[in-house]
Amino acid sequence: MTKPGATPVRLGTRGSPLALGQAELVAERLVRAQSGLAVTIVPIRTAGDRDRAAALADPSTRGLFTAELSQAVSDGRVDLAAHSLKDLPLAQTKGTAVGAVLPRAPVEDVLVSRTGAALADLPPGARVGTGSPRRRAQLLRLRPDLHVVRIRGNVDTRVRRALDPDGPWDAVLVARAALERLGLWDLPARPVPLEEILPAPGQGAIAVECRDDEEWLSLVRPIGDPATLVAVTAERAFLAGLGGGCALPVAAHARVEGGRLVLRGRVTAVDGSAQVDLACESAPEEAAARAAGWALAKEALARGAGRWLR
Repeated sequence: MTKPGATPVRLGTRGSPLALGQAELVAERLVRAQSGLAVTIVPIRTAGDRDRAAALADPSTRGLFTAELSQAVSDGRVDLAAHSLKDLPLAQTKGTAVGAVLPRAPVEDVLVSRTGAALADLPPGARVGTGSPRRRAQLLRLRPDLHVVRIRGNVDTRVRRALDPDGPWDAVLVARAALERLGLWDLPARPVPLEEILPAPGQGAIAVECRDDEEWLSLVRPIGDPATLVAVTAERAFLAGLGGGCALPVAAHARVEGGRLVLRGRVTAVDGSAQVDLACESAPEEAAARAAGWALAKEALARGAGRWLR
């Protein structure tokens, strides 16, 4: 089994353009942090990639895109894995740990269309594509007149189809971080304010998974960002307190400001007919952030959000 500092360190990733780009960011940071370290990126075809139609048709199966990467770390086929944190299940694979969370990219969603229109400027009945129950619910909350279409495919594929004059959609809603990492930010994309659409827990963050061993943790830890780690800890605790899973219409965003962690949470009815918004503050520490997320989830359930999570 490879030991930390061995040449090269094997970094597992999915083979999509976005996943490979994120793995390259991780590799670059590792090499900068430890002189002489070499990193080899190892693409892994996951169950979600092999049966993509089935995986994307049911958002509750999104773990199919990450489970084999985690297992490859656990059994030693790779040393590390790079994940989009919002897709990483809350339950950790036995023998592994999230060793670092990189500094976060912008968290907001963006609307991509041929005209570069803002959400409020789309015509009644416009067809907007998204594969996310969270995005769908919040879109319908803001614009119940829209026709929200469930779509499949990598981000670059979705964007190309939205920009096609003969394409099936008028716009798509995607993460700004994905567009920036793919080098597509010069497209006609309009950011949606966080007040309108709150992001998924962990959106914009890249997690580095390693074996739960201090030698590997100490190798990875220097490339992490403490403020991002605290923020996503609170967000994922909020999601965990509500039952977990990216199939839920749950949104959260936390940030450290003025020496305090500020957490916002949102649960929206799947048809957009109702919504619960919540907020709290805590000390900017992992344990306090986790407690804040669980407490905010408990408050959401007390306010009736549970009926939208079944």
